[in-house]
Amino acid sequence: MTPECERVMDHLEGPLPPELTSHVAGCEDCRALLGGFQALAPPPAVRAPPAIPFNEVKLEETRRRSLTELAAAPRPTPWWRDVLVLLATYLGVGAVGLAVVGRHGLLLNSAPSLEVAGVALLIVTAVGGGAMLGFAPARRSWPLGWVALGAGVVALAQLLGRSGAQVRPVITGALGCMGTEVALSVVPLALALVLLCRSAYQPVRALAAGLSSAGVGLLVLHVHCPDGTADHLMLSHLLPWVALAGVAVFIRSRLPSRTYAP
Repeated sequence: MTPECERVMDHLEGPLPPELTSHVAGCEDCRALLGGFQALAPPPAVRAPPAIPFNEVKLEETRRRSLTELAAAPRPTPWWRDVLVLLATYLGVGAVGLAVVGRHGLLLNSAPSLEVAGVALLIVTAVGGGAMLGFAPARRSWPLGWVALGAGVVALAQLLGRSGAQVRPVITGALGCMGTEVALSVVPLALALVLLCRSAYQPVRALAAGLSSAGVGLLVLHVHCPDGTADHLMLSHLLPWVALAGVAVFIRSRLPSRTYAP
């Protein structure tokens, strides 16, 4: 073995200098040695592809789902169709409610006819306006003061236009009116919540839609209920109305949004 062969052995794990490369080309033993060493050497490590961050995976999944939904429905449903469906439901539930509670008399509110009609028209306006505020995309959000002002005007009008008559015992009248208002509000509130899930959750919009939906029962009670004391109206008509709207906001905050459009 020549000194050059020993030097080749020293450089088995690294590149050979130029002078040793020419030696290996003419030395059969060194060529055999290098060939055997390369055959026994472990294969080069394969680097795994970099892991994709979890957020990017979710974004890509959301993008694919959005493109699929967009391909299935390239044009969004106009918002006013939802309002029309909701108002038609209000009308149907109100008509059924008046038919059920009016079996022994429909218009039992003993206040002056003009006052009864005026307050009823104000409630109808609040019901339609609440539906518009809840679903119209003209603004990303509506000021809470507007909704509170509208509810306050309706409540004040009911108290000022009351008949003052007390026909039934306080507890009996309160339980009857509360139960009627809740029963008449179940279907409108459920439909409003379903429609609200088509957009991002906004508390003020949910409150407006809740007041609008519960206003159906409030209207039926206004024209039918014979009790017109301030205590009865506050406890049995207005308090359930506001409470049902609060329930609508609470339930909507717990429901997932199918889209996140404003």
